[in-house]
Amino acid sequence: MSITVDRLASLIQRELANIVNEIVKNKKVGYINLTEVKVTKDISYATTYYTILSDEKEIIELAQSELDKFKVQIRMELAKKIRNVRKIPELIFKYDEALAYGNHIDKLLKSLK
Repeated sequence: MSITVDRLASLIQRELANIVNEIVKNKKVGYINLTEVKVTKDISYATTYYTILSDEKEIIELAQSELDKFKVQIRMELAKKIRNVRKIPELIFKYDEALAYGNHIDKLLKSLK
């Protein structure tokens, strides 16, 4: 049975949301929210975009380093959850700057009033 790339991306995002926050338990980082997962057509890579509550650059870098440090363990847990896929894609974590940019624009608009 074949699964489409979009359905796989949705499934990975749903499963990773729980796995990431169970494995990465850094109090400085807090909760990691996954905003989007993009899977390549050959299912080799899954680029996972995330946000955190803090806008501080140090905390964002800490979150990235924590995700990179536990990347293999997160992928192994994902493989246990998703059984109907022959190959689990390599995970790439990227900070989603769209939310931070939106907050910045919102602050600018409020300062104009």
